[in-house]
Amino acid sequence: MITVVAALIQQNGRLLVCQRRRKDHFPLRWEFPGGKVQRGESPADALARELAEELAIKAPGVAIGPEVYRTRHRYVEHADELELVFYSATLPGEPAAAPQNLAFEQIRWVAPAELAQFDFLPADRELVALLSTGQLPIF
Repeated sequence: MITVVAALIQQNGRLLVCQRRRKDHFPLRWEFPGGKVQRGESPADALARELAEELAIKAPGVAIGPEVYRTRHRYVEHADELELVFYSATLPGEPAAAPQNLAFEQIRWVAPAELAQFDFLPADRELVALLSTGQLPIF
């Protein structure tokens, strides 16, 4: 099983969502920033590394909070099942903490009620449904 961590980064009542590049696997699908946990890495360390690589957010530029949601998903295209762990996260109010798009087609700040309008990765859809309907409030 592969463990993937992702951040539900919130600021001013909105969540940061990221669109995969058109040449990536699952092109132009939306996701929350994060990635695979590497061998010997804690989930928190993996998430901090991924946020630095994808959005140029470096500790202490983001406060990683508690686990919000956990699920498993198996893509037909991959042999291994994924365990996805989503964490709440916030950025300080400083402009220096603003995410920079280093790895995506585009990034957007979106109200939870608007999430269902985006074509998310299949592994994220159950969480998106809970967030967009208010069944899983994270603010």
